[in-house]
Amino acid sequence: MERAPVILDGAGLSCGDVHAVGHRRAEVAAGPAGRARAAWAAARELTGPVYGRATGVGANKDVAVEHGGHDLLRSHACGAGPLVAPERARAMLAVRLNQLLAGGSGVDPAVLPVLAHAVNAGFTPPVRTYGAIGTGDLTALATTALCLLGELPWRGPEQGTEQGEAAASEEAGAAPVFALAPEDALPFISSGAATLADAALACHRLRELLDAAVGVAALSFAAAGASAEPLAAAVQEARPHPGQAAVAERLRALHAPGPSARVQDPYGYRAFAQVHGAALDALGRAERAVETDLNAATENPLVSGSLAWHNGNFHSAPVALALDALRAALVQTAQLGTARLATLMDPAYTGGLPFLADRPGASGAMILEYVAQDALAELRHLANPVTTGTAVISLGTEDHAGFATQAARQALRCVEPYELVLACERVAATRALHGPAPDRPLTGDLDAALSALRAP
Repeated sequence: MERAPVILDGAGLSCGDVHAVGHRRAEVAAGPAGRARAAWAAARELTGPVYGRATGVGANKDVAVEHGGHDLLRSHACGAGPLVAPERARAMLAVRLNQLLAGGSGVDPAVLPVLAHAVNAGFTPPVRTYGAIGTGDLTALATTALCLLGELPWRGPEQGTEQGEAAASEEAGAAPVFALAPEDALPFISSGAATLADAALACHRLRELLDAAVGVAALSFAAAGASAEPLAAAVQEARPHPGQAAVAERLRALHAPGPSARVQDPYGYRAFAQVHGAALDALGRAERAVETDLNAATENPLVSGSLAWHNGNFHSAPVALALDALRAALVQTAQLGTARLATLMDPAYTGGLPFLADRPGASGAMILEYVAQDALAELRHLANPVTTGTAVISLGTEDHAGFATQAARQALRCVEPYELVLACERVAATRALHGPAPDRPLTGDLDAALSALRAP
């Protein structure tokens, strides 16, 4: 069944919408363009020194220029490293289109349907990985602008490899072309759309995994005979963090406890609601920060009323800080997952043989701990904060950076190792509940668990 298109109106774009569009599970439709048209009309009447329109950029802010916008695009289209995956580039186009519909850029609104066509037909710009520090995705969007001008080739809808350069397919139609005016060059690229796209994709997928983790934990609770006492409503009411209460309530519904022989279980069980709930709360804060900027006019200068307002709305500190906290919280809950996995290897908790083996001395599921700890080590590395650093560039005129680009990229990279931690626990808990099996490679079991975690 086809999904209804995501209506972009500059106000209601969510992380889930970005994920659906990026992965071609939904098309986009541009909503009313009144705010974009109003800003464009106002921009055409501006007089005096307007940054990027009548002046150079960066340290050249006081240098008057005429018709230098296309050269600005050419000079800034300089990313490095591998091409980003098509879903990330497509998500970036959708985010920038939505931001333009929010108004404030002054860009010619005739570009809006062209961008929508690119998204829906599967054309993406050849955006490379490196080139932004959280103060605007200048390289990615300059590359996009040169594709619109016809100076760089789009990647076609059938080409998902780094080597693919665009050639229009018969189904997609002609490659998108738009004669972006020189004065629209800086306004078009003055956005963190690529960073926000990555952040939205990461938040959506991590939301799915954090939800799935509660079901995985319920299997471990049952396999280890863990007490449900820490999940009681009275416990949650005594410390009313919303994420904690939500996790405990859901786990109570999934876990039908029997009598427990232990007075207290290890923290992997006893503190699961508290730790996993904190991760959900951190994710909620990250989603709010990201979705605010998905629907914001982060333009500099901002065209509002009849004036151009020079400002710092492009700065990514709110998003970067929220994503730093999210990645740290993800490590906390993943650590409890590996702790539960360890108990499932212990006869004291399962009543079976060590490592869920079928006979004494067999290794059983021992190797799952190695895989999970490898993935956890990767998560810890990815959780290193980016917001403790900064950068001073452009002859000192740009003297701070938010590095949300790196925070979003690392959040997206967290998906795979966190999936693996969950998959290892799921395989072990399922084995503990259904009985041991003879030693054999567990790769297929892990692949099946990963498929279950990725199921829509």
